[in-house]
Amino acid sequence: MEIKIIASGSTGNATKISDGTSSLLLDAGINIKRLQSETGFTISSVAGCFVTHAHQDHCKAVKDLAKLGVNIYSSRGTFGSLGINGHRHREMKSLETITVGTFKVMAFDVVHDAEEPLGFLVESTVTGEKLLYFSDTAYVKYTFKGLTHIIAECNHGERELRKSVRDEVIDKILAKRIVQNHMSLERFIEFLKANDTSRVKQVYLIHLSDNNSNSERFKQAVQQITGTEVYVY
Repeated sequence: MEIKIIASGSTGNATKISDGTSSLLLDAGINIKRLQSETGFTISSVAGCFVTHAHQDHCKAVKDLAKLGVNIYSSRGTFGSLGINGHRHREMKSLETITVGTFKVMAFDVVHDAEEPLGFLVESTVTGEKLLYFSDTAYVKYTFKGLTHIIAECNHGERELRKSVRDEVIDKILAKRIVQNHMSLERFIEFLKANDTSRVKQVYLIHLSDNNSNSERFKQAVQQITGTEVYVY
C-alpha cells in the first residue's frame, strides 16, 4: 500500500493512500490548491474522502472536493456540524462497512470534542492489506486483527505534558482538555499491546503536539513494541 502523509498537526491533516488500483483521501484539512498540488493534480481519480470530524484542520477542503466530484464519507454529526449535505456527502455509522473503489472501509467511533467523530479501518481487496487510521481521540476502545499499516495520532507524552504545565507553557485546564481529547504515547502503547501487530509493516505517528511531544522518544518506544518501521509526522 502506498501512503503519503500530506499534512499533519493542528494546522491541517490529510493523507492519501493507494493500493495501485484505487486511491482514497483520509481527512482534508488543508486548502484545495495545496491538496491538488500535493496529490499531483490527480484529485479526479480519488475514489472518496473519509473525514474523521468537523474541526477545520481535518475538513477544510471538503466542500471544494465535493464540487470537484469527490464523494465525502463521514458521520451525520460531522455533516450536521459543517452544515452541508448533497449527493456527494455519504453518511456512515459506527461499525458500518462500505466498499469504495477497491477498498472496504469500516467506520468506528472515537473520543473527541466533536459531534460523532470517527476512525476508519481500510482494507484493500486487491492486496489484502489492512490500514487503521485514527486521529484526535483520547483512546480507541476496539481491537483489530490482521493490521498491516497503522496511521495514528500520538499527540503528547505524559512527561512532556507535565513539563509544559510546570514550565507554564500551558495551563492545567488546557492540559486536562488535551488528555480528554487526544491520544498520548502511553495510551497508544496500551492500544498496540491489546492488538495483534504481528503483520504490521509500518506505523505512522501523526498530529504530534509542538510543545508536548518528543518525536525521537515516541519513535523508539513504538519501534520497541512493534519491531517495525515507524515514521513520525
